[in-house]
Amino acid sequence: MKKILDVLTSEFENAFEKCGYDKKLGKVGISNRPDLCEYQCNGAMAGAKLYKKAPIMIANDVVEQLKDNKLFDSIEAVMPGFINIKLSADYIDEYVSNMNDDERLGYEKKEPITVIVDYGGANVAKPLHVGHLRPAIIGESVKRICRYAGDTVYGDVHLGDWGLPIGQVIEELRDRQPELPYFDENFTGEYPTEPPFSINELEDIYPTGSGKCKVDEEFKKRAQDTTAKLQQGNKAYMALWRHIMNVSKADLKKNYKNLNVEFDLWKGESDAQPYIPDMIDDFVARGFAHESQGALVVDVARPDDKKELPPCIVRKHDGAALYATSDLATLIEREKDYHPGHVIYVVDKRQELHFTQVFRVAKMTGIVGEDTPLTFIGFGTMNGTDGKPFKTRDGGVMRLEMLISDVSEKVYEKILENRDISEEEAREISKIIGLAAIKYGDLSNQATKDYVFDIDRFTSFEGNTGPYILYTIVRIKSILKKYAEQGNELSANGKIVDFGSESERSLKLVLTQFNDVMEASYNELAPHRVCAYIYEVANAFNRFYHENNIMNEENADKQKSYINLLTLTKKVLEQCIDLLAIDAPERM
Repeated sequence: MKKILDVLTSEFENAFEKCGYDKKLGKVGISNRPDLCEYQCNGAMAGAKLYKKAPIMIANDVVEQLKDNKLFDSIEAVMPGFINIKLSADYIDEYVSNMNDDERLGYEKKEPITVIVDYGGANVAKPLHVGHLRPAIIGESVKRICRYAGDTVYGDVHLGDWGLPIGQVIEELRDRQPELPYFDENFTGEYPTEPPFSINELEDIYPTGSGKCKVDEEFKKRAQDTTAKLQQGNKAYMALWRHIMNVSKADLKKNYKNLNVEFDLWKGESDAQPYIPDMIDDFVARGFAHESQGALVVDVARPDDKKELPPCIVRKHDGAALYATSDLATLIEREKDYHPGHVIYVVDKRQELHFTQVFRVAKMTGIVGEDTPLTFIGFGTMNGTDGKPFKTRDGGVMRLEMLISDVSEKVYEKILENRDISEEEAREISKIIGLAAIKYGDLSNQATKDYVFDIDRFTSFEGNTGPYILYTIVRIKSILKKYAEQGNELSANGKIVDFGSESERSLKLVLTQFNDVMEASYNELAPHRVCAYIYEVANAFNRFYHENNIMNEENADKQKSYINLLTLTKKVLEQCIDLLAIDAPERM
C-alpha cells in the first residue's frame, strides 16, 4: 500500500503542475496544528519567490484545482499561503480496512539487501553486566527492523575472545590448578574433553587475573607471553581456549535468551585472525601502510577534515594486532562469506574515532566497495538517577541478570498490590512486564543520547512506559475475548466504517501512519521512532476506549466495526513491540 503522505503528495504535485507551477511544491506533511487540520501543504510559500506572486494566490489556485477531489473532506487556503487538509471519512475507512486485510498491514517490502548487524560485543569468561544492555537491545531492534523491511539480516555477537584477557585467565588458572595437564610441558596425551572450571569459577578467575595484571608485573608478563603462544597455536592453550569458549558461550546464550535477544552468528575476534597476515602484506605491498615509530599505520586523514584524525595503527611495534586490525580482517571475512550490502555496528559512542578510522581504511583499501554503507550507531551511557553511570548500591558494576531480577521484583510487587492473581502467575507476568519496562525505557530514547535509568518511572503503569503499552494491548485482548465469548465471530481482517466519533477518527488517522513510521525507522535505524509511534497509538486507543462503550454498544454494525478497529490496533501494536523484541502477556 502506498503511504498516505505519498498519495497526498502525488495529488498535490499534479495540482500544482496543472496550475502552471513546479510540481516539487506539492509536498504534503502531517500538520503540526491538529486543532486546525490533519495534513498541510506549504508549497505556495516557496512558490511565491519563484513566481513573484502572493502565496495565498498560489494556494487558492491549487485549492480550486482540488476542490472536487473525493480524497478530502475539506481543503482550505489560509493566510499567508498555507493549505490545510482534512481527509474524507470514506478514504480513511478504506485505508484502514485495507491495512486490516493485509498481513503486513500495508507495509511493502523493499528491494532486499544482505545486512550484518554487529552488536552485543561481550567478552568471553566474563558475565554480562549493565554495560551490555544497550548494545544488545538496540542491536536486536535494529536487526528486526531491517528484517521486517525485507532485508536478509545476520546479527553477529562479535565476541571478545582473542586477546590479553584470555592470557590472564589461563595464567590465573595455572596459579589455582598448576597440576592440570595443560601446564605440563611434557604432556603428550589428549587433553580432557570436560572443562576444568564451571561458569561460576570462570567468572571469578577473570576479574582476579585482570586485577593481578594491573599490580603484578611478573604476572602481566606471563599473561602476555601466554597470549602470544595462544595466538601462535600452542596446543595446550588452544585446548583451554576452547573450554573457555564453550563454557562462556553456553552461559551467554542463556543470558541473551533471557533478554529475548538472539544472534545468527557467534563469531569472535579469533575468527578474523587467519585473514590478518595476508591483509597486512597487501596493505604494505600496495603502499597503504607504512612504518611510524616502529608500528605499521595507515593514514586516513583527509584535507577537508575539520579536526585532526590520527593514523590507524594496524600492527604494533612488537608485531601484535589491535582491535582495528581485527575489525578490518572481520570485514574481509564478511565480504567473503556474505557479501553484505550494509554493515551496521552498535557500539559505545566513545568508539567513534576507532570506527571512523576502520571505515576509512576499509574503503580506501577496497576491503568493501565505496558504495557499501558502513554505519556506526554509537549509543550513549545508561546513568543512574544521580546522573552518573549506573552502578550497584556499593558502587560496583551490576550484573545484567541482577538488573532484570530487580525490575521484575518491582513489577511483581505492583501487580500484587492491584491484582488478585496467584503468586505463580504474578511471577511469570512480572518477568514479561519487567523486561518490557527495561527495553522500552531504553529504546524510547534516541540511541546516541545518555539517559537516566529510573526504575520507579520505568515500571509505572501510567505514562510513556513499557507497562503502559502492554496494559493497552492486554486491554484490547480482553475486549476481543469478551466479544467472542458472547458468541460473536472475530474476524482477522474485517471492514472498518465510520460512525462519527472524533476519538474513532483520531485512532484511525494514527494507524494510517504505520507505513511512514516503519520506513522512517528503517531509513534512520531508529527504534525510538517505533516507541514514539507505539505511545501515540496507545494514547489514541485509550481515548477511544474511554469515550465509547464498546461492549454495551446496541448497534451491532457499529460494535462490529469498532471490534475490527480494535483488531487492527492490536495487530499494529503487537507488530511494533515485536520490532523491539518485547512480548505481551495475555493478562495483567
